[in-house]
Amino acid sequence: MAIPRPQFPDQELFRMEEACRLLQLPHHTLRYWEERVPQVRPARLSSGHRRYTRQNLETLFRLKELMKDRRMTLAGARRALAGDSRPAPARDAGGAPLNAKLLRELREDLRSILAELAR
Repeated sequence: MAIPRPQFPDQELFRMEEACRLLQLPHHTLRYWEERVPQVRPARLSSGHRRYTRQNLETLFRLKELMKDRRMTLAGARRALAGDSRPAPARDAGGAPLNAKLLRELREDLRSILAELAR
């Protein structure tokens, strides 16, 4: 189910509280994504407070959409936002990268199982 697109008010800058409310995200998620996704760097006032542009909010919404609807990892969503469509490297259940030899062996095993089932 697609996430409904929020209606952003007609203003140039948004406080963090407003951004969280509009995007329906907790503060800590927004701060974490800021650290990890270069396209989501809000402006800072001299006091250190964040101010998000409409473009920041659009990018954050797209990031949320990629992660929730398309079930991408943060790394995959970050690459998608950057225009890089390469798939993320395969990983095992523990998050460790799978090597090419193991993947070839698994593919061969699956093919032999499919061949037996087809008989």
